[in-house]
Amino acid sequence: MARHVYRCPLRWSDMDAFGHVNNAVFIRYLEEARIDLTFRLAPGEGSDSFAGGSVVARHEIDYLRPLVHRYEPVTVETWVTKISAASVHYSYEVKDEEHVYVRATTVVVPYNLAAGRPRRVTAEERAFLETYRDDERTEEAVAV
Repeated sequence: MARHVYRCPLRWSDMDAFGHVNNAVFIRYLEEARIDLTFRLAPGEGSDSFAGGSVVARHEIDYLRPLVHRYEPVTVETWVTKISAASVHYSYEVKDEEHVYVRATTVVVPYNLAAGRPRRVTAEERAFLETYRDDERTEEAVAV
């Protein structure tokens, strides 16, 4: 299994009144990692893959422990657990060397912005996403 690794900085504004990263901010961390995977690392220049747009259909997040603000970035590992004709399921872990803070999944639907409707996953997109695919859940993930 190949996981995409994104180093995500923590911002001062990410903190809540209790001194740790606010729960809603984690969705932004997941988005940054997913966008880094699909747009920065997508198939070669000149490709239309991933350029047409996408919409998030679902987020599921397990908050495992509070993340206190600090200056060192956290790591967001991202991988693909399912690719259907018209959706992609991503899984994530937000962690550092010592702890996993969040485990999450997101269902993304490719979207044709010009037509205003969902579209199919292209063959080029599928081939790229397959390199990050892992259908198996780790024992650690099952324990949550």
